[in-house]
Amino acid sequence: MFWWYYRSSYRVEDPNKPWPIVLWLQGGPGASGVGTGNFQEVGPLDTNLKPRNSTWLRKADLLFVDNPVGAGYSFVEDNKLFVKTDVEAATDLTTLLIEIFNRNQSLQQSPLYIVAESYGGKFAVTLALSAHKAIQSGKLKLKLGGVALGDSWISPEDFVDFYNFLLDSGMDPLSLTSSELSKSIGMKRYSRYLQSSRINPGGDDDLDNLMNGVIRKKLKIIPQNISWGGQSDSVFSVLKGDFMKPRIDEVDELLAKGVNVTVYNGQLDLICATKGTEAWVQKLK
Repeated sequence: MFWWYYRSSYRVEDPNKPWPIVLWLQGGPGASGVGTGNFQEVGPLDTNLKPRNSTWLRKADLLFVDNPVGAGYSFVEDNKLFVKTDVEAATDLTTLLIEIFNRNQSLQQSPLYIVAESYGGKFAVTLALSAHKAIQSGKLKLKLGGVALGDSWISPEDFVDFYNFLLDSGMDPLSLTSSELSKSIGMKRYSRYLQSSRINPGGDDDLDNLMNGVIRKKLKIIPQNISWGGQSDSVFSVLKGDFMKPRIDEVDELLAKGVNVTVYNGQLDLICATKGTEAWVQKLK
């Protein structure tokens, strides 16, 4: 599993106010945090390797992971090793955190905040529960600061219901009564969204060229047969069984354990729409 860690030059060593670490998890499932989240969203450099106007590195160390295996630079030698559930992905991520944090005492002093967008929100809550359990048992040495869910696919049915509203009442209402049909509609629309989201003003070719060119050469550890991709269709496909499963109970469980959970949403997101987020938040106990 491939990861990329930035130690902030703004880091202040203050025992009374420990410097935080943000673990960024991309959506998809199958999108690359090391590429997209890093160079197009919250990292310090853009796709031209120029300083970004704003970066979260001013406020925290940043840890990007290509998750699950098969996304970005993360790979498996046998396709049977692809994870098929959110929980399996969380297990892999917990193992990674153990490898990173248990051998570094300075990192253990910093609170870790798991921040995710879109489908990454499901990974975030399952990881947080897995990490919390590992911390309690002494297997993982870190401080869990909290979880932040941005435009997160926590309750797919609530977002699918919002799509039905957008379709307008002209459709035959009987066609919307089948839960299986709703699931199919949700997956197809989300899949089309992933395809369209790969096209942005800067041009995703810039990111592809960067990751498979300069970055790959600098790293010197990526196998020749592995190419970086912004979205892995294989990962998306193998996780289809979990795609429409909600993770509201996991959010409730985190809150019950005293883990801070922040939920935020962009008003222009029509896939993980604000109305859908408001609906699932109301279902919390």
